[in-house]
Amino acid sequence: MNETSQETSGGASTGSGSPRWLVAVLAVLALLLGWVAYAQYSARAELTARLDEATDKLARLESRAATLEDNYANLKAQSDVTSDKLGLTQQELSRARSLATQIKEEQRRADEQLASQVAQQQNQLGSLSGEVGAVKGDTVEIKQALEQTQMQLQRTIGDLGVQSGLIAKNSDELNELKRRGERDYFDFDVKKTKQFSRVGPVSVLLNKTDTKRQKYTMTLLANDKRIEKKDKTLLEPVQFYLQGTRHMVEIVVFQVEKDRIVGYISVPKEVALNR
Repeated sequence: MNETSQETSGGASTGSGSPRWLVAVLAVLALLLGWVAYAQYSARAELTARLDEATDKLARLESRAATLEDNYANLKAQSDVTSDKLGLTQQELSRARSLATQIKEEQRRADEQLASQVAQQQNQLGSLSGEVGAVKGDTVEIKQALEQTQMQLQRTIGDLGVQSGLIAKNSDELNELKRRGERDYFDFDVKKTKQFSRVGPVSVLLNKTDTKRQKYTMTLLANDKRIEKKDKTLLEPVQFYLQGTRHMVEIVVFQVEKDRIVGYISVPKEVALNR
């Protein structure tokens, strides 16, 4: 009974934190995908507005150019008619020619302004296209990372000769298992001490580690029953049944250091519900 009373002093994380981690990951992913969708929508809306503005400016400039051409034609016609019928002086004809030259200059400047505005709009549209492409690239990278994590998960045979569940080889893959929700997972970081550390439905005591061969020995305490797991290997599913039940519990260690192991315990859903 003294050993049982010491179980609460362990340094491992408990299962109560696992749903919060899962909610946090899903929330971050949802916010990220939402931001990507909003950025794409905003970029398209801004692109459409700028195109409409450029089209409107072009129409106005073309209308102004046509008006100037009409004015020039009318002035030239009036000048010709006046010269023929009224016999304008040389000075008046020079003034008419000067006015015509001014109108041509205004036409030239309008054409240059139009060409400059069109080039500016094209540059802005190119920048927007690049931003939209970058947002799409980020979305593809996120999807590829999730798919790669899912493909790396695998099953193997545990130390009791029973087919294991999916095995996580690092914390990222463990988060993917938690997201799937097929079992309950309790991650731990246990150091060698004289006291048991509580991890989910069991307590763990690290006896020794062998970093060269990546092996470890631990003692488990479940329902006041001690179970020693000796010389277990990195990523080997360590299996045992809870006393009086058919529920298989699995322990996987994916990091072995001097007097320290890092991994997780997985239990069926009904075990966590009955605790």
